[in-house]
Amino acid sequence: MTIQEALERATISVPDAGKVFYGLERNGAYEAARRGDIPTIKIGRRMVVPVSQVAQQLGLRTAFGIAA
Repeated sequence: MTIQEALERATISVPDAGKVFYGLERNGAYEAARRGDIPTIKIGRRMVVPVSQVAQQLGLRTAFGIAA
């Protein structure tokens, strides 16, 4: 997944967010999410990353406009 592809989605997986936005491997991404460094939403047992929040932290624009 590229940064552009990620910015076109509302949510992405924790490993994808870690790799695309922060250059982290899978375990590092989950550790950062556990610490709260990567924002997450839990949907049942699944944990996903809201792209707009990450984009806002990094000063990027999503496909939905400026991150709120």
